[in-house]
Amino acid sequence: MRAVIQRVKNASVKVNSETVGSIGTGLLVFLGITHDDNSKDCEWISDKIINLRIFEDENDKMNLSLKDISGNVLLISQFTLYGDARKGRRPSYSDAADPKMAEPLYEECGTMMEKLGVAVSYGIFGADMKVELLNDGPVTLLLDSKKNF
Repeated sequence: MRAVIQRVKNASVKVNSETVGSIGTGLLVFLGITHDDNSKDCEWISDKIINLRIFEDENDKMNLSLKDISGNVLLISQFTLYGDARKGRRPSYSDAADPKMAEPLYEECGTMMEKLGVAVSYGIFGADMKVELLNDGPVTLLLDSKKNF
């Protein structure tokens, strides 16, 4: 499971010109799922995201987590995180999980984050989404549950 995490002042997602999810201060999370991901991957990545200390404290040090600042998550499914562009000019997405497997894991990750005490807004799985954000910092991190990076 892979995630691109962006610290934001606000973010929203639209499908067919209708806003389906939005947050204020928090994290925009793009989540990609591969074939052998499971609940353990959801648990690891959800806990990591919620507890990353990437928000400034009173001394302007990145020392606070999403929970510490009462921030929110906007969770967006993104199979292209498993795109492989090493050969040719057209990326291969063969490492991305089949949607029938990926969608329940995407939802499970959001539910786990909610159980960890954070409000989660969602995009629509598999939809053509338009994401708007005001990146804060900018702070952008990559996570991989298999710890490949």
